[in-house]
Amino acid sequence: MQTPTYAPAYLAAELRLPTNWLDYTILAIYFVVVLGIGFAARRSVKTSLDFFLSGRSLPAWITGLAFISANLAATEILGMAANSAQYGAYTVHWYWIGAIPAMVFLGLVMMPFYYGSKVRSVPEFLLLRFDRAAHLLSSILFAFAAILIAGVNLYALAIVVEALLGWPQWVAIVVAGAFVLAYITLGGLSSAIYNEVLQFFVILAALIPITVLGLKKVGGWGGLTDKLTATHGADFTTAWGGTGIGHANPLGANWLTIVLGLGFVLSFGYWTTNFAEVQRALSAKNLSAGQRTPLIAAYPKIFIVFLVMIPGLVAAAVVPKFGTAGSGYQYNDAIPYLMQELLPNGVLGIAVTGLLAAFMAGMAANVSSFNTVFTNDIWAKYVVRDREDGYYVRFGRLITAIGVCASIGTAFLASSFSNIMSYLQTLFSFFNVPMFVVFIVGMFWKRASAKSGFWGLLAGTVTAMVNYFVFYKKGIISIPSDQGANFVSAIAGFVAGAVVMVAVSLVTKPKPAEELQGLVYGTRSPGMSEPPAEGDDAWYRKPALLGWGAVVLAAACYIPFSF
Repeated sequence: MQTPTYAPAYLAAELRLPTNWLDYTILAIYFVVVLGIGFAARRSVKTSLDFFLSGRSLPAWITGLAFISANLAATEILGMAANSAQYGAYTVHWYWIGAIPAMVFLGLVMMPFYYGSKVRSVPEFLLLRFDRAAHLLSSILFAFAAILIAGVNLYALAIVVEALLGWPQWVAIVVAGAFVLAYITLGGLSSAIYNEVLQFFVILAALIPITVLGLKKVGGWGGLTDKLTATHGADFTTAWGGTGIGHANPLGANWLTIVLGLGFVLSFGYWTTNFAEVQRALSAKNLSAGQRTPLIAAYPKIFIVFLVMIPGLVAAAVVPKFGTAGSGYQYNDAIPYLMQELLPNGVLGIAVTGLLAAFMAGMAANVSSFNTVFTNDIWAKYVVRDREDGYYVRFGRLITAIGVCASIGTAFLASSFSNIMSYLQTLFSFFNVPMFVVFIVGMFWKRASAKSGFWGLLAGTVTAMVNYFVFYKKGIISIPSDQGANFVSAIAGFVAGAVVMVAVSLVTKPKPAEELQGLVYGTRSPGMSEPPAEGDDAWYRKPALLGWGAVVLAAACYIPFSF
């Protein structure tokens, strides 16, 4: 029995915020600062490396904050609050098991390969490890996925602005798209990254008042859990309650699919191969800073869950059957509903600005990664080769404009999902998971042949899509929810990709050992053995200590939610 989704996914019409001149002034100041950063960053763009990777010159704390801010988009704000309103405290899995281990793995294990090989993108690594077929397919799939995900952020922004401020959707889409286009076109990745650092703090300034006032409204954490237990059952406020195999729970998934589907396949697939995130680490000034980028980001990631989960839980507690057809609200309405109910003018303006910042950060991350992959991995490799460097900078600016326009075209594909997190997880299972299996097999198995990358990627992508669109959507297999179906699709895609890679490798020749240096675990490239900079012996500059500290802290956070 499938959980129904309600379409279209517009916010409730009555969610109109009482904004005044103060709120709009705060919003205007933010947009002026964003454009100012774009103009300032333009002066540093002299080469294609400057435009696409900030000249690999940024310090770890900048790239670390940009790394987490790029993820603080529609996925995080509306999507995770919607997840909490629909599924309860199970949302913590997306952070403490579905993010932190994979971010640590990226920093400690995969960044030496990415940074040491001097690639400009994630697909380019597949060109070195496998062949041109795997590289081209991965580039096309990533470019397509980046535009779809950028469209999700643009769509979410449009429906929020229309509902909260009364702007027509087309106005919100054009305004937001124009600003993102302006500052990325002007300053390239540096502009996007510095704006993401600003957006990180603006987003926190928006979410903290909503969380604090929401808890106050329901009588604190104790009052919240009492209300939810009475209306939704005891499992709604625990992380693992009811997740035994064969038991029913709000999430529609058992502990095995949570650990394997979300905690391993989806999580590692997203955090370790999604170039919208990895690009921030590749822009760091050296390998040590590149490794520390996802590790620095892991610490705020541990605690951000409270800022998005609690508003969703509060909405579920104060509105009977919040998110269902009879309530008048959808799950995506949780944050806007609390903004309307709780925030005074001024704070309201900061909250609206924070939402816009979140959506713009997510869109900018995907557009900037799209222009890098399309320019370097598709256009420069297969269409127009061996041109002067300035040509590719100009083309990068052109393809940025095309990417923004394409994002506008894909924005409304998200409208059939009442919970946009379900839509995003579906995309991740199709595009990120198959790429992850190719990376993980290629990095840890020398025998994986050049041909196996293409066929493993193709098999994983097709299998995940067939499982979702045929077996799940047509009711051939019974999965209780879209999220549960995403976990199963991810596992199926991973297994199919791995099996096909092994089978193809056994009947084709492996690459010569000398071509695998720095690309397979146990081999080294010159970039991996750089000497530490003077003063780099401090504990907070040691990736291993940062990584294991994040894992231990995340594990400790699970304890209060385990029962």
